[in-house]
Amino acid sequence: MSPDAGSEVAAVHGNAVVSQDLLDGLAELAVKVGLNLQPEQELVMTAPVTALPLVRAIAGAAYRAGAGLVTPLLSDREVTLARFADGHPQSFDHAPGWLYGGMAQAFDQGAARLALVGEDPLLLAGQDAARVGRANRANAKAYQPALSAIAGFHINWSIISCPTTDWARRIFPDLGPDAALAKLAEAIRVTARLDHADPVAAWKAHNADLERRCRMLNEARFDTLHFRAPGTDLRVGLAEGHFWQGGASQARNGVTCNPNIPTEEVFTTPHAARVEGHVRATKPLSHQGSLLEEIEMRFEGGRAISARATRGQDVLRDMLATDEGASRLGEVALVPHSSPVSQTGLLYFNTLFDENAASHIAMGQCYASCFERGDSLSKEQIAAQGGNESLIHVDWMIGSAQMDVDGLRDGAEPVALMRRGDWV
Repeated sequence: MSPDAGSEVAAVHGNAVVSQDLLDGLAELAVKVGLNLQPEQELVMTAPVTALPLVRAIAGAAYRAGAGLVTPLLSDREVTLARFADGHPQSFDHAPGWLYGGMAQAFDQGAARLALVGEDPLLLAGQDAARVGRANRANAKAYQPALSAIAGFHINWSIISCPTTDWARRIFPDLGPDAALAKLAEAIRVTARLDHADPVAAWKAHNADLERRCRMLNEARFDTLHFRAPGTDLRVGLAEGHFWQGGASQARNGVTCNPNIPTEEVFTTPHAARVEGHVRATKPLSHQGSLLEEIEMRFEGGRAISARATRGQDVLRDMLATDEGASRLGEVALVPHSSPVSQTGLLYFNTLFDENAASHIAMGQCYASCFERGDSLSKEQIAAQGGNESLIHVDWMIGSAQMDVDGLRDGAEPVALMRRGDWV
C-alpha cells in the first residue's frame, strides 16, 4: 500500500465517503484472517449494493491471494421494499431455493463463504409483521441446504461489516450523513483492530487469548451455567460432549478461519431440554429488518414457555413459531463487558456487533462443531446429546455490567466465571 493511500476516498452511498485505506484494510482482514482463503479456492460473497466498494476491494485481495473465482451476490433496499409495496400476497411464501441450492453445491465443491453486512438494519420495521414473518420462514426453509454447510462448519466462512450511510443513520440519527458515516467507519476500524500497527498480528494474539479461555472451559467440564442479573436468573444446561469455541477455528475442510470479525465471544451448545428460569434482554434485537425491544422469556424443560417484547411482539411470536426447535436454545456465549465493541458504547442494531458487546444466547439451530468429535456425529447423535435443530439461529443479548456467571458441576461448589460482566 502506498504511503498516501489514506488520502484516497471511495464513494459508499450518495455523497458520503469512506477512505480507501479502511476498505483495503477490511479486505485484507476478510481474506487473510476471516476466511484464510486458500489458493485456487472459490469464494461466494453476499453484500448490499451499498457495500460495492468493499466488494471490489475484497475481490482484488482474494485474487491476489490466489482465488479461483469470486462470485458476488448483491441485494438492494429498493428491490426489497418493492416487494412489500407492490408484491402479490402469495409472493411472501416464495424464496430463491434455486439460488441457495447453487450455493450449497458451491460449498460442497469447496467454495468459501463471505457475508458483508451494512444494510439498513431496520429496513422492514414499518412493514406488515405477518408478511415479514412469512418471508422469513420461506427464506429460512429454502436456505437450509446452504446453512447446513455453515452450521456444520464444513467450509471456511466469515462475516465482516462495511460502513454504509443506511446503517450509520440508524446508529447516529442526530448527525448528518457524512458525520454519521465517519463515526461508524471509525468504530469499525477500532473493533476490527485496524488501529493496530499490524492488524493481522493483533488478531493472532487475540485468537490466542480466546483459545486460552476455551481451553479452560473445556477442561473444567461444567454441566450448567448460571446467569444472574436484574431480571435474569437462568440456568443453562450444557449438551453432553459439548465443546467450547471462540475466535479462529478449523473447519472440516482443514482451513482455520475467523467466522466473525469482530469477535469477542467464546461459545458452546446448550442442552435443548435443560434450560430453566427467566431471562431479560439487555439490548434490542434487530431481526430481519424489525426491532425487538425488552425481550423477556421464561424457560421450563428447555423450552421458552412465555416470551414478550415491548416492541416487535408479533415478530418475536412468529420467530418462535418457526418450528419446534425455534423455542429452544442452540447456543450460549460468554462475552466480557470490557470488550472493544462494548466499550464503544454504541447500539449497532446489528447482531454481528451487538452480540460481541454482551454475553448472549441463541434460539434455534446448534452448531455441530460445538461437540467433541462433532464432525463424525450424525444428526440423530447430536440430538441424543442435547443439540437443538431448527430452521433459525437468532442471537439475543443478555449480558451487562451487572451480570454474574457461575459454572456448575453436579455436587461441586459453583465456580465464578464472570463478575459484573467481566472474567474473574
